[in-house]
Amino acid sequence: MPMTFSRVSRFLACCLAAVLFSANVHAALFDDDEARRAILELRQKFDASQVELRKATEDNAQLRRSVLELSSQLEVLRSDVAKLRGQDEQFARDVAEVQRKQKDMTQGIDDRFRRFEPSKVTVDGREFVAKPEETRDFDAALAILRKGEFAPAQGAFLDFIKRYPDSGYKASALFWLGNAQYALRSYREAVANFKALLSAAPDNLRAPEAALSIANCQVELKDTRSARKTLEDLIKVYPQSEAASVAKDRLSKLK
Repeated sequence: MPMTFSRVSRFLACCLAAVLFSANVHAALFDDDEARRAILELRQKFDASQVELRKATEDNAQLRRSVLELSSQLEVLRSDVAKLRGQDEQFARDVAEVQRKQKDMTQGIDDRFRRFEPSKVTVDGREFVAKPEETRDFDAALAILRKGEFAPAQGAFLDFIKRYPDSGYKASALFWLGNAQYALRSYREAVANFKALLSAAPDNLRAPEAALSIANCQVELKDTRSARKTLEDLIKVYPQSEAASVAKDRLSKLK
């Protein structure tokens, strides 16, 4: 049966609709595949980023642990350095203390040795070397005389001369011994010691006084002639001395 125009139109419309439907279905299917692939790519990127994030988190945690460990080690080192500094300071103090004690000990030893070593002294204008015990004993005897204890002083000087017969103090010891004896009115013994001084050390600073003391002893012994001779010799030998001036005055008064 022949198709009418209206049927043909409906047929063509149906075909066109089918074609359009098929095209839309194909387009829809194509869009779903693209979206699916995009979603898969995004998921893969997300998963990869998660992996990287976990790795970064683990690395960060490890870094933090390392930093904490280094901080702990640094604190230990600081503590050790502080202890070492303290030990160094204590060591320096100990060394200084040892050096001070050594210096004191050395000084003490030197002082003790010095007590036994001869040293230079100057007595009555004469310089000589004397042992410490000589100086000690001479000063002790002189101190007794200065207190006016003439008998003990006489004994001290006699003992000194006996103990140190070659001492540089001998001339001075003889002079002061003679003075102690003069005070004790032991004039003859005093004259003997003053003459011993003049014989041993005529240039001694005390020699003019010793000569004048001899004259005084002779006057006390009523030996005017000897006294006059002693005074004349004194003025002749020691003309510039103070004792010579006194001797001139004494001579004028002697009968």
